[in-house]
Amino acid sequence: MNKHNDLDTVLAASAAIETAETVQAPAPPVVDLSDKSYYIHRELSQLQFNNRVLEQALDERTPLLERLKFLLIFSSNMDEFFEIRAAGLKSQLEFGHEIVGPDGIPPKQALAEISEIAHRQIARQYSILNERLLPELDRHGIRIVRRESWSSAQKRWVQRYFRQEVAPMMTPIGLDPTHPFPLLVNKSLNFIVELEGVDAFGRDSGLAILPAPRVLPRIIRLPEEVCEGGENHVLLSSIIHAHAEELFPGMEVRGCYQFRLTRNADLTIDPEEMDDLARALRGELSSRRFGDAVRLEVADNCPKTLTDYLLKQFGLSEAELYEVNGPVNLTRLFGIVSRSHNPQLLYPPFVPAIPKALKKAEDMFQVISKQDVLLMHPYESFAPVVDLVRQAAKDPAVLTIEQTLYRTGATSEIVDALVEAARAGKEVIAVVELRARFDEESNLSLATRLQQAGAVVIYGVVDVKTHAKLMLIQRREGEKLQRYAHLGTGNYHSGNARLYTDYSLLTSDAALCEDVHKLFSQLTGMGKLLKMKKVLHAPFTLKKSLLDMIAQETAHAEAGKPAYMIIKVNALTDAKMIRAFYKASIAGVKIDLLVRGTCCLRPGIPGVSQNIRVRSIVGRFLEHSRVYWFANDGDERMYLASADLMERNLDRRVETGFPIEDRKLRQRIRKELDVYLSDNTTAWELQPDGNYARLHPTDAHSPHDVQQQLLEKYCGAGAAAAR
Repeated sequence: MNKHNDLDTVLAASAAIETAETVQAPAPPVVDLSDKSYYIHRELSQLQFNNRVLEQALDERTPLLERLKFLLIFSSNMDEFFEIRAAGLKSQLEFGHEIVGPDGIPPKQALAEISEIAHRQIARQYSILNERLLPELDRHGIRIVRRESWSSAQKRWVQRYFRQEVAPMMTPIGLDPTHPFPLLVNKSLNFIVELEGVDAFGRDSGLAILPAPRVLPRIIRLPEEVCEGGENHVLLSSIIHAHAEELFPGMEVRGCYQFRLTRNADLTIDPEEMDDLARALRGELSSRRFGDAVRLEVADNCPKTLTDYLLKQFGLSEAELYEVNGPVNLTRLFGIVSRSHNPQLLYPPFVPAIPKALKKAEDMFQVISKQDVLLMHPYESFAPVVDLVRQAAKDPAVLTIEQTLYRTGATSEIVDALVEAARAGKEVIAVVELRARFDEESNLSLATRLQQAGAVVIYGVVDVKTHAKLMLIQRREGEKLQRYAHLGTGNYHSGNARLYTDYSLLTSDAALCEDVHKLFSQLTGMGKLLKMKKVLHAPFTLKKSLLDMIAQETAHAEAGKPAYMIIKVNALTDAKMIRAFYKASIAGVKIDLLVRGTCCLRPGIPGVSQNIRVRSIVGRFLEHSRVYWFANDGDERMYLASADLMERNLDRRVETGFPIEDRKLRQRIRKELDVYLSDNTTAWELQPDGNYARLHPTDAHSPHDVQQQLLEKYCGAGAAAAR
């Protein structure tokens, strides 16, 4: 064998060994992304968010009345949770149609866990109120005066108030065979009264129900002349307790106990039996007040015999009973905040900024025709959006205004401008989503008002809510028709724009405006899907495009390139999106998720989600903006959107995601995302076990509060004074 043959033999052997090693090399472990332990139950995650809101009531850096507001917001959130989320699970059991999500928890188990957590949270809420907030309010001269503490003058005033204002409105209902237990309105304040004696008709059932009139305030501020320093308030429930016997003359009141019933408040409209959505919705609204019972709240001094009696009347179990140490209708305490004369106990006021380009602009169209304008609410004013509609209403060159309205209010400035435009003979097309939960009645009212002014009102698409935030103005400029658009992440509601963080884009970009026009055409008319150039829209292209962008980032990581994405939304529940994030994490993509509320993804699982960090910001403003950012190997992509990453948003709603293509605007938003990610004061980080840990400054890191920093940046240091 010559040398060449020897070399060939060695090379062949080496190749064989290398091939064998390649074949025998262990493949990376395959991760089963259907593993139930990788997912958090949606309703249990929602309770975690409610708990984060409650925790704000204990944050001593927050002004005292704002802390009270957080406690009351928690109460309002829990009301809606039981009315919608818990009620939905209960309905699944009653109708034998159980839906089990990727977390694998069946409705019955979920309800049991909800009961355990909610009882613990609500008991803590009343403890915070009674042991922390009320004593602190008292030290600042704001008091809820209890019956046993009324002075003689206060007793006389309360008695007059009861006889003049309360008693004439009360309708006691004695319980006997001819007076069965009344049908009580959802979340109304009621009293169960134990009586002794025989009435004029010889009845002695021993029980009566007292519904508190809904027209009366639940908390009443005492006049100065009977106050004993500061602001004195009394509860309507205390007034009724103190004088219940006057409502049952000749009878002895042995006990009077407040209670409140929460009912299923979701609306169900069968599209197959509906030919007029507005009429069908009007019919359903009244039923919301009398849906199936889901929760009973009673005063904790109510005897067990009576609570058992009430539970039996409502068909509820012990697990659905909540015995509370205080008023059963806490949200009505907002009256203390609204009527207080203690501004030092509230957040300092601020004046939202106006962008430099619009400060001295008399012609909005002229500015927007030259450049895109980005607004970040509430730090920047919502007024330019309102001004644009107002100018369009008065401008004779404007021909049409098209707008989606989801949560707006019938008396809003936006609606006023649309009414003015319609009366001026302009073509006004309003896509009003009647089914915006708990705003249905208001939306019916604004739809009627617009129709009466001559606007064309469309109610969107049956079974697909119109949640996109869009406005399109068409204006005759010389020989051409010029379009202007507003696209936003929030609602056309000036009040919310002072409380919610959202982005607004004002643009005359031809392709974007054409896409908005196409979307309105799809909503108002009929036809095949129209292809968009720039806008991603649900339920057609938004979800697929997002999954494609996540997959692209995953491919970059697999190719050894740096890969990173930041997603800011209100909620993340869609299983396909979660699996896509897990795959990206496994490939090595760094992922920062800013999820204010419900999050079903479980971060920090070794080998699955160790590259994912989930943060929730809970502060002065409700974080509402949605941003999708992808590094994309240096060619970054950024979209602002109306959609959260939920099945309902991505699969069953009309939503939009619109690109930010201007480099300066994109850099600005990207820097703002970094400020969110550096927050160590109002941020909470989701742990692998599904709980959240509050972040705190350390010796090595100074405090960073994103909302304070943005207030200082846009509105000046005075607006973000020490909390």
